[in-house]
Amino acid sequence: MIRKLRRCFKMTDYKSELPLEARRRERHRPDSPVVMYQRWSELLFLHWAVPPEVVQAGLPEGLTVDTYEGQAWIGVVPFLMHGVRPRGLPPVPALSNFPELNLRTYVYDHIGRPGVWFYSLDTPNSVANWIARTFFHLNYRTARMEVRHGEREIDCRSELKQDNRFDEAQHYRWRREGRAFEAEPGSLEFFLAERYRLFAYDWKSRRLFSGRVHHVPYPLQAAKVSQYSKRLFSLSDLEEPDGGPDHTLCSAGVPITVHPLARVAPIQG
Repeated sequence: MIRKLRRCFKMTDYKSELPLEARRRERHRPDSPVVMYQRWSELLFLHWAVPPEVVQAGLPEGLTVDTYEGQAWIGVVPFLMHGVRPRGLPPVPALSNFPELNLRTYVYDHIGRPGVWFYSLDTPNSVANWIARTFFHLNYRTARMEVRHGEREIDCRSELKQDNRFDEAQHYRWRREGRAFEAEPGSLEFFLAERYRLFAYDWKSRRLFSGRVHHVPYPLQAAKVSQYSKRLFSLSDLEEPDGGPDHTLCSAGVPITVHPLARVAPIQG
């Protein structure tokens, strides 16, 4: 499925899914200090099941695809960021509130810590993008985005900026339905939503990093999706899935604490 692979990507052997207890441990509050506060709200989770080798082929050395019942998962997640601020500073309305659209998958490192690997993260906030690319080694990109709140629906539109032009519009429209619930450990919802670690890679120094976030478990709900896009796949050199998402969820959101990024020690031997 991957159309183009960077030469520095390396195929590695991988096991089946990570033990549940390893994922469960990551829910605990980290001992490290808080470096940033923010709130994530009105999240939509659209996921497609893909063969594990598709994900593994695009991972840097030190990461292994995490699977659920033999399948890897790639997710498209639009949401809103509120009150983004470093510890000790107040939020600045023009910089602290903005939408985000990301493409992600699920991995673990060589010491068995589960987390998220981001193919891309698109926002209209150029300052936040620069900070994230420079200090967190994440693939943040500039996009023209608009989010509208209807009586019940959320309507998100995104156009990625490329070479001084804007790509075709990606459009997402959904609403939350039914009662909120917490993901049950061992369920697919737990596998997809209960992630408290991200991984990032500095391609210049060829170093792998990891950072923790902490929040209460997501209040998850069923999502009634009336419009969505698969364009993020092709924008990340992945083949777009043939059909619609294999799994959908949404959440009203949670407050987040962000903890320091640290280098993942390289594999020995």
